[in-house]
Amino acid sequence: MKTLLLYLLLLVGAFAIGIYSDGISGADVVNIGAIFSLKTINGQVSKIAMEAAVEDINSDPSVLGGHLLSLQVHDANYSGFLSIMGAMQFMEKDVVAIVGPQTSVMAHVLSHLANELHVPLLSFTALDPMLSPIQYPYFLQTAPSDMYQMTAIAEIISFFGWAQVIAIFSDDDLCRNGITALGDKLAERRCEISYKAELPPDIMANRAQIMDKLRNIKMMESRVIVVHTTATFGSTLLEMASQLKMVEAGYVWIATSWLSAAWDSKPLFHPKLAKTAEGFLTLRPHTPESERKMAFVSRWNQLSNGLIDLNTYGLYAYDTIWVIAHAIKAFFDHGNNISFSSDPALTAIGGGILNLSALSIFNGGQQLLHTILKTNMTGITGPVWFSDGRSLPNPSFDVVNLVGNQARLIGYWSNYSGLSNMPPEDLHTRPQKRSSSNQKLDAVVWPGGTKVKPRGWVFPHNGRKLRIGVPYRASFRHFVSLGNNSQNATGYCIDVFVAAIKLLPYAVPHEFILFGDGNRNPNYNDLVNQITTNEFDAVVGDILIITNRTRIADFTQPYAESGLVVLVPVRKLHSSVWSFLWPFTPYMWAVTALFFLIVGVVIWVLEHRINDEFRGPPKKQFITILWFSLSTTFFAHRENTASTLGKLVLAIWLFVVLIIQSSYTASLTSILTVQQLSSSIKGIDSLITSADPIGFQVGSFAENYLNYELNIRKSRLVALDSPEHYAEALLQGRVAAVVDERPYIDVFLSEHCQFKVVGQEITKSGWGFAFPRNSPLAVDMSTAILELSESGTLQEIDEYWKSNGGSCGRQISAAESGHLQFVDYIGLFLICGIACSLSLLVHFFKMLLEFRRHLPQVHNSSIHGSSPSARLQTFLSFADKKEDDLKRELKKKRSSTSCNADGREVGSRNGISMAYSARESEVESRHGSLRKVGFDIPEEISTGSG
Repeated sequence: MKTLLLYLLLLVGAFAIGIYSDGISGADVVNIGAIFSLKTINGQVSKIAMEAAVEDINSDPSVLGGHLLSLQVHDANYSGFLSIMGAMQFMEKDVVAIVGPQTSVMAHVLSHLANELHVPLLSFTALDPMLSPIQYPYFLQTAPSDMYQMTAIAEIISFFGWAQVIAIFSDDDLCRNGITALGDKLAERRCEISYKAELPPDIMANRAQIMDKLRNIKMMESRVIVVHTTATFGSTLLEMASQLKMVEAGYVWIATSWLSAAWDSKPLFHPKLAKTAEGFLTLRPHTPESERKMAFVSRWNQLSNGLIDLNTYGLYAYDTIWVIAHAIKAFFDHGNNISFSSDPALTAIGGGILNLSALSIFNGGQQLLHTILKTNMTGITGPVWFSDGRSLPNPSFDVVNLVGNQARLIGYWSNYSGLSNMPPEDLHTRPQKRSSSNQKLDAVVWPGGTKVKPRGWVFPHNGRKLRIGVPYRASFRHFVSLGNNSQNATGYCIDVFVAAIKLLPYAVPHEFILFGDGNRNPNYNDLVNQITTNEFDAVVGDILIITNRTRIADFTQPYAESGLVVLVPVRKLHSSVWSFLWPFTPYMWAVTALFFLIVGVVIWVLEHRINDEFRGPPKKQFITILWFSLSTTFFAHRENTASTLGKLVLAIWLFVVLIIQSSYTASLTSILTVQQLSSSIKGIDSLITSADPIGFQVGSFAENYLNYELNIRKSRLVALDSPEHYAEALLQGRVAAVVDERPYIDVFLSEHCQFKVVGQEITKSGWGFAFPRNSPLAVDMSTAILELSESGTLQEIDEYWKSNGGSCGRQISAAESGHLQFVDYIGLFLICGIACSLSLLVHFFKMLLEFRRHLPQVHNSSIHGSSPSARLQTFLSFADKKEDDLKRELKKKRSSTSCNADGREVGSRNGISMAYSARESEVESRHGSLRKVGFDIPEEISTGSG
């Protein structure tokens, strides 16, 4: 009886306690749920951290007042189905918020349920960047999205100068979308993911498949590998890579935050990870140091009982519970109550076996979501508030280098400052311009223990040589031509490529593959396109770097300058004996001569009355006018001008003469030394405005440039195959000009001297070697080309091939080099010679007349009977005598013949005669002196008759 009474009392007490507890739960307890796989690292750490947060919140009455927070954790056990079931059970228990799910796969599914039932869903591990707040308004990420993590990885790759990476990731929404974001961020930095290796969901059951993927990766070119997966799958993957010796020197491994989380939380993992992850780079969400954080870290061992260490996601788990608590407090402070109602859509379906009608809508879900978004608090992870894009402020990461048993912090990345070796919170207070020059990281120890930055790529170990496409040209084989066998190539471009290859710090096995048939120049655009179809690994030759080609391939530093120029025929004016007359037209010569005479007459009129030099007999004055005018041509006039008007006219005329003389000299020089165009084309402008046909080289980009860029009709464009066709078409007038690249034209002009380049270069570019987009070999080859240029080797190669060109440029005649020739001045020398000859003839004729008139005694019998040589000697003696001496001798003989014939008279007057002769010589000498100073001596006095 007592036992029965005791059972009754216990039953009533239990019922009463149940009623009491139901009242508390309905009025004072706020339920929240959490969905995690509790056997994972993040699941274990998060559960402990969330329970600690609930305990701290409930122990502080100032947070929720008279309400208590109740956390219900559901173990998803790696199953998406169980995650859904757990969420539905939470909805039946009237939870106001759910923390989780752990994976992005379930976040996409459960977000639809949260949208329907108005229950906020908060996750710090489902960080898929594709979870749009527009599509999923009730889903919030309380840790930095993977979009920022992928941006940080892209900047690390760009910082070290790598262009291609290989991505290994789990084939689920979280990792797949993260790698997609990484590809976008790499593309912004001219990098790319060269290969994507998807891991099956169950990596343990597909080890053979994973090993095959890793072997394929090992045979590839890139050695930079990014791993985005979970800690469980990642550790297994690294073990397999270690077995294949893929974690040794030369490789670069970058892991997302899963590796840092595993390293921080599982001490038992350290020996295994230290062996396989030596030299790895990984990221860890950055949380600034604070007293609250230090206090939480110090109590962690007590919370976890030493079973697992704390990682960053445990900190975010703790803060996420506090975000919910602050939002609930604000929710109550605004007078809201927690209530639920049935969902009409689910009620219409009916309960059934699934009992969907038990799911209820949280009536205050929208208000609670609004208060969560307005949260502004400082947690152990730093400031917590949500921006317009629902992301946390100032997302940042630690850059960690795993070396031995240590995780070395080598720098930070933040959305504000990029890569830096200073904490982001310090940089936020400083105005800083973000640029590539201030991006910094500390020294890294790479796989294999080396501190030398890996090159990041190697030639594929597949036994295949680098396939290099070479244009098989039909013309201008000076640059590229067929060698001794069909698999060889030679020429200027090939020599430059081979010289650059030798400067690389590694061997590049390669083979040249000809493109084209050799009968016609190939189309270079088609040749470069062969890179995109993997027909060629590179293209070497006279490849011009133009915009369209850079869109599909990467080019090296230009090794030769090039640009389109206009080639036209020229003619040299043939030399003539009257070349000196060409500068002026006949009309100009006539006008100039007339003005010489007019100016002379004007000066004579102005000076005649006052200047004795312009007075005298008419004949003398006429000669003075002519001489004065002509002498002004050389500024050699001796006649002085006395009048002011005369000086003014002379000054003006001398200025006119200076201009005429200078113009004549310049024009004559140009005519005799400069080649003259045989066409009206002076450059590209006159070529465009004309309607003449234009030649271009087959296969050159000049056709498209003239047609599309300069809007020249295709009907005017004429394709030419070879330099011989250039010359033939130009000389025959089939084309007015040829537009081609400067190097080709230089070779053409070295063999054809009757042509010339006119105008400026139309384009400015250069020749380079083409490689696939983002090929690291293009960068190394550019460096090698710069070394060739700086050492002078590039110039030596150019001079060698120029010396093997045509002889036109080396054997320039005097006429072609611009030197003046004798033939150009025959006319001038002929006129001067004729003038001299006529003057001599006149003078000689005049002297003969004087010889016959003044020396009649030469015809006496003594001389008449002499020999011709004696007569010639007498004439030469006469010609050699001074004219004054002849006059005196003649006077003397006249006086001797006038005397009487008898000797007495002669004898008696002989002394007088000698005295008279001496006196006469003295008088003549004095008269000559007076004449020199300007005195006129009358004829009577001069002859002594006075």
